[in-house]
Amino acid sequence: MPEEHVPALSVEELGRLVAAGEIHTVVLAFTDMQGRLQGKRFAAPFFVEEVLPHGTEGCNYLLAVDVDMATVDGYAMSSWERGYGDFAMRPDPATLRRIPWEDGTALLLADLVWDDGSPVAASPRQILRGQLDRLAALGLRAYAGTELEFMVFRTTYEQAWDTGYRGLTPANRYNADYSVLATSRVEPLLRRLRNDMAGAGLYPESAKGECNLGQHEVVFRYTQALTTCDQHSIYKTGAKEIAAQEGMALTFMAKYDEREGNSCHIHLSLRDAGGRPAFTDAGGGMSPLMRHFLAGQLAAMREFSLLFAPNINSYKRYREGSFAPTAVAWGHDNRTCALRVVGHGASLRLENRVPGGDVNPYLAVAAMVAAGLHGVEQELALPEPCAGNAYTADYERVPGSLREAAALWSDSALALRVFGPEVVAHYANMARVEQQQFDTAITDWERFRSFERM
Repeated sequence: MPEEHVPALSVEELGRLVAAGEIHTVVLAFTDMQGRLQGKRFAAPFFVEEVLPHGTEGCNYLLAVDVDMATVDGYAMSSWERGYGDFAMRPDPATLRRIPWEDGTALLLADLVWDDGSPVAASPRQILRGQLDRLAALGLRAYAGTELEFMVFRTTYEQAWDTGYRGLTPANRYNADYSVLATSRVEPLLRRLRNDMAGAGLYPESAKGECNLGQHEVVFRYTQALTTCDQHSIYKTGAKEIAAQEGMALTFMAKYDEREGNSCHIHLSLRDAGGRPAFTDAGGGMSPLMRHFLAGQLAAMREFSLLFAPNINSYKRYREGSFAPTAVAWGHDNRTCALRVVGHGASLRLENRVPGGDVNPYLAVAAMVAAGLHGVEQELALPEPCAGNAYTADYERVPGSLREAAALWSDSALALRVFGPEVVAHYANMARVEQQQFDTAITDWERFRSFERM
């Protein structure tokens, strides 16, 4: 059983380290819609004296911009008409830690609240908290793990930008899946990722090569869902910072090229208030609770796909025979299905294979919990597992585009009931903005096809 979460750094230890001059900077951040850490760097003495007890403020447009940080219309909580005011960033001491890849620096995450103390409903961390509270009311807790893949290039981020991301040199020139020899070529970077994340309070398990050129994965210990999502966000930002320090670049984008994309398989299980596995029956098989919970995943998968695949690029992963799923199906240890049941006894769990490396973990895990609770509340029956190739079998399909997923989300009575109208409208608008910007963009593909030959 995973241990209870213990802060990597206590408030008292922070005070001592600041007084001794060992920590001079504290980062306070939250995860935005796109899954990025946004926040401020504080002089450590000021943070301890003022920000830790009272919090700070940030412009509420941080949950109402596109990837380029451009203001866009359609958001009820933040607009020119509302004056682009502030929300409060309330530090969560349970997330306090040192970040070894930055000298003398500590970091902690914030919850977002309005002036009256009410939570900012559209904040991804608050959305997950809401679903975990629903579980807690039933005496249940969610445990999760995220397997986040990335591709490494032997170039800097600035060089990649300046060349239009063309001609980048991957860290491995051939498929390095499980190859000890091939991964040794990039082990100095992988070693830093493992060791520095351990120094930041994460519990790294392993690193391995993946299928695409320069593609790798570092995984961390399975633990309580909110902690896993917090650590996912810290790791994703930290991995980019460490790669940059090494003169390299890595990307978590869902589909970089025509080969295998970057996935983020999410493992999830439930435990009762006493820490006992709730997905396992007396014989070690699936409990009725797990069967209903898994049936809920299938029932809500298409309507909640926007929270698993939030970008235009996300949907490029879903190709037959690519190890990214196309069928809304489940199977025992079957990697052709959207949902895979793995483990035995206390480790029995479900794996959602739909999310890509660009996923916002808070939103995805919140969607999985909400879907599972729907299955439990309605006592949904679990269909028979897929025993063969789900790619070619007769199942409903994962949405093939952001446009389709956004329409399913916007029309979902279930999403409206479990997340509320503000959240549904907010993330529908996020998809609308992304789709609209893509629809008006001119791509290299169009220029190569049309400049001379059309």
